[in-house]
Amino acid sequence: MNPNTIRIIDKWVGRPICFFLTVLKSISPSLGKKAPKSILFIKLIEQGATVLAYSAIKKGVEMVGKENVYFCVFEENRPILDIMKILPEENIIVIRQSNLFIFLLDILGLLLKSRRKGIDATIDMEFFSRASAILAYLSGAKIRVGLHRFKSELPYRGNLMTHRIQHNPYLHISKAYLQLVLALEADPKEVPMLKLNEQSLSVEAPKMDVNMEQIASAEQIITTIAGATVSKPWILLNPNASDMLPLRKWPTERFVELGKKILDENPPCTIILTGAPSEQDSCLKIQKEFNSNRVISLAGHTTLEELMVIYSLSDLLITNDSGPGHFASMTNLKTIVMFGPEIPQLFGPLGNNTHVIWKNLICSPCVNAFNHRFSPCTNNVCMQEISVDEVYSKARELLAG
Repeated sequence: MNPNTIRIIDKWVGRPICFFLTVLKSISPSLGKKAPKSILFIKLIEQGATVLAYSAIKKGVEMVGKENVYFCVFEENRPILDIMKILPEENIIVIRQSNLFIFLLDILGLLLKSRRKGIDATIDMEFFSRASAILAYLSGAKIRVGLHRFKSELPYRGNLMTHRIQHNPYLHISKAYLQLVLALEADPKEVPMLKLNEQSLSVEAPKMDVNMEQIASAEQIITTIAGATVSKPWILLNPNASDMLPLRKWPTERFVELGKKILDENPPCTIILTGAPSEQDSCLKIQKEFNSNRVISLAGHTTLEELMVIYSLSDLLITNDSGPGHFASMTNLKTIVMFGPEIPQLFGPLGNNTHVIWKNLICSPCVNAFNHRFSPCTNNVCMQEISVDEVYSKARELLAG
């Protein structure tokens, strides 16, 4: 579904529903401090952000046990949860978006399953999304944790949470997710939540285990696509960013210029272009611009798990601020991530192998919770200011290391 369509529906349909449910909530008895027995996480979009939610999910598992933790996600964003292997497969509830009937059917299935399982706590991980707040309320859970706008000029979504968190625009998203879970242990009468020292919030990236069978399969994929055994080092270029936030894209022609410099100065290396299946055609066009048999495109040829095994075998990834930067943090792959409309202090991948390039323009971040992540910007100077030479200099340093 088109992101702008989602936004319009969320605003004009979600707002009155949130108001109605808020009135309904006001006549319900207030909730005292109570320990949950089961937890439902609601995080519908962005697989990269799900990686950042790992510590929060892990804390939930510690609280109530793996078998009592559930996760609701859009179908296309499920694969990273399967790779993380932190929850039972049957506890991952997917919402399909292929058509409106199936979408509503899956929503109904979610609500029925939640009530049938007796899930008593929900964690709304979406920033001021009305849809996720509505799902949290209709799930039947007596404990509902999520962001509340209080006196801020933030999107209205009623007063549906029992544990209301103050939005902190300076807190790394991984810690913001963790505090939602920690709020389950606090008194819901605390306003605003949560009054904890940031240093007490310990977060980490999950680690992916790779076996020899997966390695052999990944190497065969590379050989098949290339038509021959390819030489190392392998340098991965991810030239596209999600359609959700096209402002995050570094100019495509600069990826090509960068790749050519790497090929010229590193004769044995192979450039591997990566991307989602929807980006297959654009990656093939980029591949043709190189006019070299040392450049191949994997877009559309692998599952996410196969791609991440290839990450573990590669030497360097250069990417826009998008999911691949977070996926790479689950491996030992050295990664260069270029930031612009969002900032690394809030959304940077976890781990010591990530190297950020960011120009720190005073208009950044222009994508945030205050505008539902829809920036007014039509000219992403923040990305255009990043030069090919700057990125190449860092790439050469990392490859030498």
